[in-house]
Order: sequence, then structure tokens, then C-alpha cells
Amino acid sequence: MLAAGDTPAGELAEPPSGDFTAGLVVLGCAYAELLSRPRIADLIRAVIAESPTFPELRERTFDFGTLPVLAALKRYFLAETAAGTANVDDPDMAATQFLGMIATVVFWPRLVHGNWALTEEETLHVVHEAASTTAARYAAP
Repeated sequence: MLAAGDTPAGELAEPPSGDFTAGLVVLGCAYAELLSRPRIADLIRAVIAESPTFPELRERTFDFGTLPVLAALKRYFLAETAAGTANVDDPDMAATQFLGMIATVVFWPRLVHGNWALTEEETLHVVHEAASTTAARYAAP
């Protein structure tokens, strides 16, 4: 199970500094790519089913999947707040909200309905909408 999710993803692209929305799009696309990997829905289904028996699966799956993107988002929020282009007082909550907006459309329907699929254009639209919503809340005036 862990091997299924441990496909090489390379390094996360460095989000551009000074353009808050563009940086969110870069990190959002990385997350959408992770969620769209061929076997990830099957892996998450198995983790949900087996986690009562093997609780370490939850943590290990989070570590190689969401955690790197979540950590990069937190760093980005802190850096942009320090640079004055954003005002994020709770990077943990903002990062979770941003990723949640993406996962709600890109991933969760596919988990429940195996034939759910978005085109690349639709996925990019979801990421842009999540970035715009997050920027509307947290970008510096």
C-alpha cells in the first residue's frame, strides 16, 4: 500500500514571491497533481478501511502525500506575510482551507464515484478558483 503512494514526485516547484495568487496556483497545481495520480484513490480507500487495524498507515500516507504540500504552503504564507503581500495570521488554517477547496472537487468525488474525472483544464480552473478565494481573504490590500 505504501509503495502505491510513494511514486516519485520530484521537488515541489518554488512559488514565485511577490505575486500571492500566482504562488498559490503553483502550490495548488502540485497538490492537484498528487490527488490525481492513478492509484491514489485506491490507496486512500484502503487506508480508510485498514486504519483501525494499522493506524500507522494514516500517518505514513499523510507524510508522503499531503504533508510536503501543506508544509510548503505554510512556509509560503509566512514568507508572503513577512514580505507584506499577504496577511495570514494562522498559516495552518489557511493552508488547510486552501487544500480543502481543491480536494473537495478534484479528489473526493473520485474517491466515492470511481468514474469521476476532470480534464486538465477543469482541474486548473478549480485551482485558480481556490487561489482567488484564498487571495481575496488573505492578500494584503
